[in-house]
Amino acid sequence: MSDAYPQVDLTNCDREPIHILGAIQPIGFLIALSSDWIILRASENVADYLSASAEELIGQPLTSLLTPAAVHGLRNRVAMLRGPDSVERIFGCTLIDGKHPFDIAIHMSGGSIVIEAEPGTEEHGDVTGIVRAMITRLDQTPDMTAFFNEGARQVRALTGYDRVMVYRFAPDGSGEVVAETCKPGIGSFLGLHYPATDIPAQARELYKRNLLRIITDVNAAPVAILPQRDEEGRPLDLSLSMLRAVSPIHIEYLKNMGVGASMSISIMVEGRLWGLFACHHYSARCPSFERRSVAELFAQMFSMRLESRERKETVEFERRARDISDQLLGAVASDETLLNDPDWLSDILTKTIPADGVGVWINGNHAFSGLTPNTEQFSRIIRALNGTAAGKVYATDRIAALVPGAEEFASTVAGMLAIPISRSPRDYVVLFRSELIRSVRWGGDPHKPMEYGPNGPRLTPRESFEEWKELVEGRSRAFTPSELRVAETLRATLIEVVLRMSAEANAERQQANERQELLIAELNHRVRNILGVIRGLIRQSKPKEGSSIEDFVRLVDGRIHALARAHNQITDDHWGPAPLRALIDAEAAAFLAGQADRVAVQGPEILLNPQAYSTMALVVHELVTNSAKYGGLSDSGRVHIAWDLEHNGDLLIRWRESGGPPVKAPTRKGFGSTIIDRSIPYDLGGKARIDYNPDGVEATFRIPAKHVTEPKDHSGPIIRFAKPDVPVMTAKPEQVIAGKHVLMVEDSLIIALDAEDILKRLGAASVTTAGTVEHALEAIHDSRPDIAMLDINLGDQTSFAIADRLHELNIPFLFATGYGEQAQLPPDHKARTVVQKPYTLENVARALPELVKEPAE
Repeated sequence: MSDAYPQVDLTNCDREPIHILGAIQPIGFLIALSSDWIILRASENVADYLSASAEELIGQPLTSLLTPAAVHGLRNRVAMLRGPDSVERIFGCTLIDGKHPFDIAIHMSGGSIVIEAEPGTEEHGDVTGIVRAMITRLDQTPDMTAFFNEGARQVRALTGYDRVMVYRFAPDGSGEVVAETCKPGIGSFLGLHYPATDIPAQARELYKRNLLRIITDVNAAPVAILPQRDEEGRPLDLSLSMLRAVSPIHIEYLKNMGVGASMSISIMVEGRLWGLFACHHYSARCPSFERRSVAELFAQMFSMRLESRERKETVEFERRARDISDQLLGAVASDETLLNDPDWLSDILTKTIPADGVGVWINGNHAFSGLTPNTEQFSRIIRALNGTAAGKVYATDRIAALVPGAEEFASTVAGMLAIPISRSPRDYVVLFRSELIRSVRWGGDPHKPMEYGPNGPRLTPRESFEEWKELVEGRSRAFTPSELRVAETLRATLIEVVLRMSAEANAERQQANERQELLIAELNHRVRNILGVIRGLIRQSKPKEGSSIEDFVRLVDGRIHALARAHNQITDDHWGPAPLRALIDAEAAAFLAGQADRVAVQGPEILLNPQAYSTMALVVHELVTNSAKYGGLSDSGRVHIAWDLEHNGDLLIRWRESGGPPVKAPTRKGFGSTIIDRSIPYDLGGKARIDYNPDGVEATFRIPAKHVTEPKDHSGPIIRFAKPDVPVMTAKPEQVIAGKHVLMVEDSLIIALDAEDILKRLGAASVTTAGTVEHALEAIHDSRPDIAMLDINLGDQTSFAIADRLHELNIPFLFATGYGEQAQLPPDHKARTVVQKPYTLENVARALPELVKEPAE
């Protein structure tokens, strides 16, 4: 070889434009059409199949060449194309009357409609039955090896090639023949490896787009496509072509192997190129287009079955690993000293991820079990690990790639999987694997450099494909992706254990402080909320004209009593759910001393959560009060209360009065009626309905399932009564928000009504109230407010999403909370004004002027 041609590698191969070679194989012809079905290109051999040459056809409409039925069929198939890599097929299509039928493939390429045709055959069969039988045989294989062998056998039986292989790609791009079936006397490629450079990068990309690639005769001359370039100088992209000509480099590669024809079918698993069905024939061979299509369909079904089998194996492996991880956590939880026992740790970890030894490094201390490096070598490994990405599992089958000089102990341990078990890169559990000296059989020397060919910068593929053995030393068995995922799970478990052991005392002190702060904040919130509810009750219970102060006091006292009884019931069970029956009994006893039997109750034992219990206490109080004044309980009548659970878990409560004076619907809606009508829908997201029938009031309430539980113990706690003494605050309003439209977000109806009154006394033109994030966002969309006041805590939500939306719209707003200084605001709203609850005329009036004068952002 002359010195003018330097030795090179195969990277130039990666740049060869194999998808735009401008030619096809001579087993058929190609026509490219414009969107209006004018012939733009044609292969030179088109006259061999049709009645005109390529030069005569270019510029002519397709309708002038083919029968109307053929054009109609082609148009229908084009309409069926979906996606950039879609190809439609027609078998046995007569293009010209009196001519032999053709098998046709249609796809789109750069705006052109590409039609490829080859002479059809008479071998039409039951495709569905063929594929079903092939897949049935696949499904009966017991393991992966048999699965691969059966796949290769089925493809060979279908296509008739001399050799069919299942070729699997490794993560580094090299490939291995994992299954093979071939005719006798031609040798075997089973177990051979081929370097990644044997299949260039652009060829791999084409394998993902065009799943079947055929070369019918390596000695056949390619047929040019005319014209080679369009008016803009672009060649026709043949990525999806079934007739695409072959790269001269690949032709030479096949000739060097002694192959006369080949076919490759992609095996795609989870969107990646897992491997190929590689078919070789030692003379020219061209299976029919229909058989090739069946083979492609079979390969797709094979890929799906392969993906399913691999996923099943992975799921089972990871399930076992999770069980062992749970076992590890449970064992250490009961005996923390186990983590200092490397033999126990090694035993449990290697049941999950096979390894020959385990090393533990915590705070500079180490422990070993099984096959491991010595202390000095382990220290070098830890230092090297600290230089890698912190907090991530690290695996290698060759420690020497990370640790300089690790070759000296490669005969002991060669690979490792390091699991960091602290938040800073200092503590590790390392699983070691011993050296696996193995002989890799290559199909030719993968390290032999390629040389320039006689045509200058074109590469000549290697000429020898004789088996070449390479002795691989200094490496262990590689860790699989599944093992790495399991290692991440173990890392989370071990970090949890180590953090608990190393910082237990500090954590306990911190938790105690946090619990105390939370308790104080929660107490502060509840007290403020209770004060806000009571204040709202007082304000909303303002007496009618002519009413005495005694009537007013009695009215307010009764409502506060109802809340107090509910509060006692809840706190007796540590602020947990309380029984509905006890609430009704207590209210009846308070109004009908000695005659509580006039209220009949019927229903299963049901508990309501604290929020629902307090809301229902006010509703029942108002119902009993109204009935005692005007309805069934005002003379000799009765009240029947029944409830039951719906199939979806909602609680349906029915109130029915009878035997009392004739009922008339009220002409004026007071605060008591508002509580009955709106409390449950507003506070709980439920429904309420009241009918004033002449024979007696009937009401129905629906409480959503999330507020309802069924008790294990039906015995309720003893009810104690409280009578809070809350003074009424008065203040002279100032018109600080005159004419403004205000959005008030508050999850308690009573507090919301009270706040609404305050805002109106301060001059608001209108106030829209909302109890949830969803309702508030709807209100903003339906009617843009001028300003807004947001309670931070809305039950199991916060109002921060509302704040974000108001901020986007440049609408001024402030927050309100009963949690005091413990309220946590997100960074974007740290500077916002916060009003402490309960709402008063004074604190709201102080906050609003600054809000109103804020400039739009």
